[in-house]
Amino acid sequence: MTTLYRLLTEEDTSAFCHKVSAALSKGWVLHGSPAYAWDQAAGVMRCAQAVTKDIDGDYDPEMKLGAQ
Repeated sequence: MTTLYRLLTEEDTSAFCHKVSAALSKGWVLHGSPAYAWDQAAGVMRCAQAVTKDIDGDYDPEMKLGAQ
């Protein structure tokens, strides 16, 4: 059993919520609290949420985490 980790990031819009919801629907689990930061260069708030997922098999750095 291997635990995978992803950090989902996006502007603070509904797109961020959809990205996290999509990951949850694929079996990813929230890890910790979301984080927010002001992106001075773009003039927008950014959101981040860590998620984890246990899979059978070994970790491979070539795997596409979003496809797991």
